[in-house]
Formats: sequence, structure tokens, C-alpha cells
Amino acid sequence: MLHGIPKIISPDLLKILMEMGHGDELVLADANFPAASHARRLVRCDGHPIPELLDAILQLFPLDPYVDKPASLMQVVPGDPVETPIWSVYGGIIDARAGLSSPFEQVERFAFYERARQAYAIVATGESALYANLILKKGVIA
Repeated sequence: MLHGIPKIISPDLLKILMEMGHGDELVLADANFPAASHARRLVRCDGHPIPELLDAILQLFPLDPYVDKPASLMQVVPGDPVETPIWSVYGGIIDARAGLSSPFEQVERFAFYERARQAYAIVATGESALYANLILKKGVIA
């Protein structure tokens, strides 16, 4: 254990966060996402919900201030009637931790999959909400 590191951040996840550089992307994948088949680097956080992980990660991880939208959501497939209340939960966490009130862009499903393949790492979670996948673009420490 270390001072200042949230308990939910595993050694493997901490290593990934430390390795990442400015502009690298991290995917927080819900339980339905094909994380293992898409990941260049995979971190397992099964059983943990994304909001809890997001809050812990943002205590350590700066979002990129040089892009308009440093967080990306998987767009709901047209015609799918699903609701996405988890997005407002993410927005509240990002606003509280990074001071960004409008951080999101929405990315079409297959474009999101392609970006995930190019991401530095994918964190596989136990999140059960639909369309709960999130990409974070790393910023710099001033």
C-alpha cells in the first residue's frame, strides 16, 4: 500500500497509468465490451463499477487540456431505446475531479471499437450499465 493511491487502483493499473504519456488513451470498458480481443494492453478490474474506478483514476490522471473533449462515450446505436443515466454520473465525477462541465464527445460504435484497438490500454470492468464504455485522453502534469 502507498499513501495517496486509492485502494481500487491495482498495481497493474497504476503501472499502466504511469507508463502512459500525453495524448495516450485509456478505455474503461463495461462488462459487455470485447476488451480482451481489442486490447494492446489489458488490465482486469472485474467486479468494479466504472464510476468508482473513474473517480480513483482521476485522482492521479490528468485529462488532456489541449483537446476540446478529453473523454469519449460510445454513441447509442440509432433506434436503440436504451437510456444512459451513467453518462451524467461520469460527467459529475469529471466535473468534480477535473473541473470540466462538458468533457464528452460521442463516437459511433464501430469507430469507438477502432479507437479502443489503438488505445494504450483497456481496463475491463464489471460495469453492467449499457453504453457505459469511456475513453480518457491523458494530459500533462504542469
